[in-house]
Amino acid sequence: MPHSYPFLTPEQKKELSDIAHKIIAPGKGILAADESTGSVAKRFQSINTENTEENRRLYRQLLFTVDKEADAYIGGVILFHETLYQKADSGKTFGQVIKDRGWVVGIKVDKGVVPLAGTNGETTTQGLDGLYERCAQYKKDGCDFAKWRCVLKITPTTPSSLAIKENCNVLARYASICQMHGIVPIVEPEILPDGDHDLKRCQYVTEKVLAGMYKALSEHHVYLEGTLLKPNMVTAGHSCSHKYNTGEIAMATVTALRRTVPPAVPGVTFLSGGQSEEEASVNLNSMNKCPLHRPWALSFSYGRALQASALKAWGGKKENGKACQAELMKRAVANSKAATGKYEGGGAGAAAGDSLFVENHAY
Repeated sequence: MPHSYPFLTPEQKKELSDIAHKIIAPGKGILAADESTGSVAKRFQSINTENTEENRRLYRQLLFTVDKEADAYIGGVILFHETLYQKADSGKTFGQVIKDRGWVVGIKVDKGVVPLAGTNGETTTQGLDGLYERCAQYKKDGCDFAKWRCVLKITPTTPSSLAIKENCNVLARYASICQMHGIVPIVEPEILPDGDHDLKRCQYVTEKVLAGMYKALSEHHVYLEGTLLKPNMVTAGHSCSHKYNTGEIAMATVTALRRTVPPAVPGVTFLSGGQSEEEASVNLNSMNKCPLHRPWALSFSYGRALQASALKAWGGKKENGKACQAELMKRAVANSKAATGKYEGGGAGAAAGDSLFVENHAY
């Protein structure tokens, strides 16, 4: 076998590794604010607020200008393309506002899921065309990490080996392109919580998908120390009649990770996958208290599970700005504690216990 061509210099590798570790420093995680314009429309609809560019700007400004104390809990923020270039009232771009706080600026670079021909309703993710040029521009504009989401679904016939291979290959292609530009890729192979499958089935599928993905990353010579993983937690399907406790979920998830994720990966930043705010915090906390050895940091990259109560408190009204930020702060504190195994529950919020499940969830 020929020797792999070293496409990254030692300096480039160090830069990538440093960025990854900064994002998941102890007690820190990611605020995912990268919902597409369509996704924001659904969120705003729930609070009877019009989905205009100005309303999106005002809401996200509240998130990014939350109390300085949040700097101890948030390591990075994932943005949607529009948001990166929007400006705060101060005249600074949101990218600059985030950087000035010491948070790492991230960007969603995929172009959404599309049908995968020849499968039973499965999908792949588009956006590789032009990604090289877009990454070069994003790096220039201050982005140091990126996110790409692939989606798999558990049914009696899926995920198929074709869907797993295709999505893993796409994630590996994206990751290698990002690293060429000094951007840390977050690889997100999300297994949706839709369905009535049990915990064991989700664990089995999660292991197959993660094993396939790390094989693909290896074949594409991706530098693992300069990546982060954003997986689903191992949970039963939303329609499963049996309810598993948080200890069982933690054990199944950590076991799946131990069997598939190389220790070279600096951190695992879980997606919340339709869990309520409180469930997402409690389950993350249980994983960090799990007796099994964990060579990676286990943290969060939450969108809905950080924002649901904040969005409800804001309600589209300017005078509710402080209340919105107070709710975001509660969840940031709860998840920071959970990332170190010190959360004791009860970080109540306006929507802390509400189910955030959305069928066939798309960004």
